Amino acid sequence: MNLILTGARGFIGSYFQKQYAHKYAIQPFSFVNDDVETLHVKNVETVIHLSALVHQMGGASDEAYEKVNVDQALQLAHKAKENGVKQFIFMSTVKVYGEESAIAYTETSPCFPEDAYGRTKLKAEQELQKLADENFVVSIIRTPIVYGSGVKANMQNLMKLIDTMPLLPLGGIDNKRSFVFIGNLCALLETIIDQRKSGIFLAGDDVSLSTTELIMLLAKAKKRKLLLIKPPLFATLLKWLKPSFYKRLFESLTVNNSKTKESLHFKNPYSTQEGIALMVQGTVQ
Repeated sequence: MNLILTGARGFIGSYFQKQYAHKYAIQPFSFVNDDVETLHVKNVETVIHLSALVHQMGGASDEAYEKVNVDQALQLAHKAKENGVKQFIFMSTVKVYGEESAIAYTETSPCFPEDAYGRTKLKAEQELQKLADENFVVSIIRTPIVYGSGVKANMQNLMKLIDTMPLLPLGGIDNKRSFVFIGNLCALLETIIDQRKSGIFLAGDDVSLSTTELIMLLAKAKKRKLLLIKPPLFATLLKWLKPSFYKRLFESLTVNNSKTKESLHFKNPYSTQEGIALMVQGTVQ
């Protein structure tokens, strides 16, 4: 099967190419280096659009988010549909729902995005779905935080903290957060490609973790002795001084993707413990 893949040099794209080059003929495409007008799509069955301007980049204008996350996605989708491509897969985010919530998000939860990243991803989803018909399948995958070998941003920072600090004030946190190991996400992507199913799908590991549980699993995988304490005023001070950081550490954001698993007859191939161990080992499975 011939595929076009954007974001091929990114975290997810690199993993997907390494793991599935034996199964698919993957043609990378970059909006930075290539021209969509001259993109060769003959005999291509599926386009996978991973590239995006994400919220971690910070400082980007609303116009930049609109251009990358909406305009480029639609430009590529129109090109694909006009040339007989059968499926367009769009990698989205749980940020379309909004921010932290005590209730788990599902595939059908209402969306109230709170930042430019979430708003533009949701807009792209909605516009792409308008292109779907019996000859052009649009598949959308919403992901929580993706982790694995080579991960950057908050997960990488947390691992560095565990490496350097024998004591952390993050004990006894009873929130829940959903994550997805990159091996599970790409297995879901493979399933959606092979079944060519349309709709909105949610990625996620089988269990959610509290911040404390995540730190303990990371420390165990790293074979680091770590003492977690719960200072009485730490959470209050952090909430006042760094509210966004407080939310990520102390509040909940979970997904319930049972509908996705049932509709695709899909099972995650890796447990969270296995995924964390592989990430820490720097192993691509």
